[in-house]
Amino acid sequence: MGPEQARELAMLSAAIGRQVGLLVDRQGRPEMVLVGDAQGLYIPELPRARRFAGRLRGLRLMHTHLAGEPLSQEDLMDMVFLRLDGVLVLAVGPHGQPGDVTWAHLNPPGPGAEPYTVLGPLPLHRLEVDLEAQAAAIEDELARSGGALSADGTASGDDARAILVSVSTEPRPVQEAHLQELAALAATAGLATAGTMVQRVREANPRTIMGKGKLADLEVQALQADAGIVVFDQELTPAQMRNLAEITERKVLDRTQLILDIFAQHAATRSGRLQVEMAQLQYTLPRLAGKNRALSRLMGGIGGRGPGETKLEIDRRRVRERITRIKKELEDLRRRRGATRARRAQAGLPVVALVGYTNAGKSTLLNTLTRSDVLARDKLFATLDPTSRRLRFPQEHELILTDTVGFIRHLPAELREAFRATLEELESADLLVHVADAGHPELEEHLRAVEDILREMDLHELPRLLALNKWETLEPEQALALQNAHPRAIPITARERASLRPLVAAIVARAFPGWSDVTYDPDGLPE
Repeated sequence: MGPEQARELAMLSAAIGRQVGLLVDRQGRPEMVLVGDAQGLYIPELPRARRFAGRLRGLRLMHTHLAGEPLSQEDLMDMVFLRLDGVLVLAVGPHGQPGDVTWAHLNPPGPGAEPYTVLGPLPLHRLEVDLEAQAAAIEDELARSGGALSADGTASGDDARAILVSVSTEPRPVQEAHLQELAALAATAGLATAGTMVQRVREANPRTIMGKGKLADLEVQALQADAGIVVFDQELTPAQMRNLAEITERKVLDRTQLILDIFAQHAATRSGRLQVEMAQLQYTLPRLAGKNRALSRLMGGIGGRGPGETKLEIDRRRVRERITRIKKELEDLRRRRGATRARRAQAGLPVVALVGYTNAGKSTLLNTLTRSDVLARDKLFATLDPTSRRLRFPQEHELILTDTVGFIRHLPAELREAFRATLEELESADLLVHVADAGHPELEEHLRAVEDILREMDLHELPRLLALNKWETLEPEQALALQNAHPRAIPITARERASLRPLVAAIVARAFPGWSDVTYDPDGLPE
């Protein structure tokens, strides 16, 4: 800002009694003139596409302060959330003359680096800063920590980059453990974790879940890590989602949205897709509030584009009508599955259901026992639809082995309701085999989460066996401690048929005592 430009801006601002500002590009050309009131300046929503490659917007804000005050916290927040090259504040004297200036810019990442630097206040002629060169240098430093962002704010390449955030009253070690699970969920959804943030609070901010200062730190971290998405481990309220979408241009997701997106990607059958769609619509309905880009990340919703593209009331009516149609179709599905279960009961076929935390190895166990090829991957929620296979014994005996969708802590209520048709398979089971990952550091929490869900579904009184899978991953002292903690548990390695003979023997003895004539092939399980 030159002396003549500063003098003209100060005189104009004093004459109308309002703050006046300019958004200027890196060639010094004004992009937008802003006029506020005596206390502040309103910046309208700026175009999402950047004029320059990199992470900053390529614009700097210069505006006046009528009371002679220096750069405010609000100015710094605008700079952070709008990714401006910098903010320059010109104090206006009592007679309209230009006073001191204050300049701030974001800092590149570095150990112990502050998120931004403030210079001044000082006389205008002493502000010896090449603003264009400074912005270019910051861009270069930011570029060293990752690739350039695309125009829609997501990372280039196959995977989008995300910052994972936990804001909770729980102790920090618990939050960090939960963020590890959130990172696994993010990887399943196709997101690359670019960083994490943990904040322990007495109570969450009802408006934005975290304070604006902490949000500014999060925005700077996302900027420095080249992350276009922020994922919260907690479920956000509709108001929090809307407010965060207004504050930041980054995509904001919560844990429920992430799980819904994973289910939408993995649902393979018509019933699975219907259940996922209903869960998404039930999640979306209370969050409809006109056009809101916060909801445009829900895949598999209305036309796959997310709501907010049509008028609010029409949207709500369409969502309710679609939920009603899906419920009717799912009711038909329940009746058909009920008829199938009735036929099994008439045939006298016992049913054993595999339950457990997601990624505990249920599908692998089903494949090994029945020589099947059900999809089994080392990721969360690889299996969504129930799969049943027959396990045959040489003495003309057989049973039905059913693999079900994995459980997870704080299972979203929308999914619990939508997948009732799937989980009804458990109600007809003669025995539940609770499969758990013995080597997981949160094994005990996983066991409690599964037991809590079974209790909520009134399935806790069914006979159960606990199978501790991945036993081979344990050190001897860990195995001994687990055996002492769970003396009735059966250690297994789901991929090794020979290790499963004690489990099958326990299944027969527990649920089918009349099968005393069943014998085993000494070289492995019966075909």
